[in-house]
Amino acid sequence: MKLLTYKFLLILIYLLSTAFSLADSVNIKNLVVHKETKKLQNVIFRDRDNKIFDIKDYKGNLIIINFWATWCAPCREEMPSLDKLKENDVFKNIVIFPINVGQENIQKSVNFFGELGINNLKLYYDNSINLAKIFSLRGLPTTIFINNNGDEFARVVGSIDFSDREFLTWLSKYN
Repeated sequence: MKLLTYKFLLILIYLLSTAFSLADSVNIKNLVVHKETKKLQNVIFRDRDNKIFDIKDYKGNLIIINFWATWCAPCREEMPSLDKLKENDVFKNIVIFPINVGQENIQKSVNFFGELGINNLKLYYDNSINLAKIFSLRGLPTTIFINNNGDEFARVVGSIDFSDREFLTWLSKYN
């Protein structure tokens, strides 16, 4: 009888520990959370007025860099939800940089934003595709999540719904 009680107790502890560890995991399509953060350097790009931006100037904020192009159908799908994320009151210290890496003219991007009704985001560019190399992009869209220390802690390869409840709950932990 003692052995049966001992086995039951071990099984109960195992089940509880598994339940708690699963509570920290997240099952969001295409999301990769790094076990260790990645240090970033030389993350520099331009806006539509050719002004230079460097993410090191935004330390202390939750930074999202979304790489996209006008010819990318999944980019077109996800951009409206990224635009809505910017106006979400839960994320007071969020900075979003949608960076076009399609080596396209500015007017194409302006038209893209206009067609989709993007009002909360600004246009940024990396026509040299230097950032694509720095971040080892393997496709578009790709979204990089950077913590308040300026380190990459997660990324989404492919499209995502930025208004998904599970995603928002996960992201709020880093806000």
